[in-house]
Amino acid sequence: MLAKRKTAVVEDKRFLDHRGPAGHPERPERISAVGAAIDARGEPLTRFAPRAATPDEILRVHSREHFDRIAEASRRAPAQLDPDTYVSAESFEVALLAAGGTTELALRVARGELDSGLAAVRPPGHHAESDRAMGFCLFNNVAIAARALQEQESVDRIMILDWDVHHGNGTQHVFESDPSVLYASTHQFPFYPGTGAVDEIGVDRGEGFTLNVPLPAGCGDREYVGVMERLIAPAARSFRPEVILISCGFDAHRDDPLAAMNVTREGYRDMAGIARALADDLCGGRIVFVLEGGYAASGLQDGVNAVLDVITREDSPEIPKKAPVLSGTVLDTVIEQVSRAHHR
Repeated sequence: MLAKRKTAVVEDKRFLDHRGPAGHPERPERISAVGAAIDARGEPLTRFAPRAATPDEILRVHSREHFDRIAEASRRAPAQLDPDTYVSAESFEVALLAAGGTTELALRVARGELDSGLAAVRPPGHHAESDRAMGFCLFNNVAIAARALQEQESVDRIMILDWDVHHGNGTQHVFESDPSVLYASTHQFPFYPGTGAVDEIGVDRGEGFTLNVPLPAGCGDREYVGVMERLIAPAARSFRPEVILISCGFDAHRDDPLAAMNVTREGYRDMAGIARALADDLCGGRIVFVLEGGYAASGLQDGVNAVLDVITREDSPEIPKKAPVLSGTVLDTVIEQVSRAHHR
């Protein structure tokens, strides 16, 4: 008889305490929508509260000046760090919880205490550079977790898949010269923050270990799932990660007000299913999903339900048969552009 799969969700009401100006899209109600989706499952889920990330964990990714700047901004809050990014009096502590909760979940998965999990955290992290907060992000949660896996659990190869609708500039820049981390991103392009062109493939020893898949506005399930099947999955199989981390923003959802994509719940379920099947095949099922963006309650609930549908099932999902790619379509063009950029 197969052992029961061990899956956990990290969540905490303290994530509501990071607050910005009225009408800001990265608002506490986002985490309420996620919590409602988790609570409505009708099945028991293992949950644990986050711990604060330690200074050492943060400083593997961010400069001391950046760490101190976020702490000081919270002390004099409310404060605006750039046109999009704010802090309230509680933001520094909440951001430490987001980074620490993500890190602790990833460490438990790497140790075999859990098979998989979802970190339902905020503020998001993938835009945060080593010395700059931007794009609603204060600390780069996924990058901090990845460095902790390397330093604390001696994980040699990590794949970070970022399917937020915005390119994860911060994550890319942390790892772009590091061949031990494969960073793959699907994102609307051109769009904020302006990075993530197809020819950004990594630098120096990391050349080839950054895989950007820029997509034009209007793409939906066909394009996203096709990219997963024909670009992301082969790259993962070649790299053979020991842990997979997913920056799972849900702002490519068709209802999202900040973007122009058309992914549905079924699309997210297929994307998560391919990622889970890759993890089962390549790294003992070790996979962690980390909330990034998503600014429509319906999109957050659809996305969270899709991910939980996949990671709580006992059997491994089957990767669907690849549908034919018709010549001249968006998917055909994107596959050809990315393949050409990585021809070496």
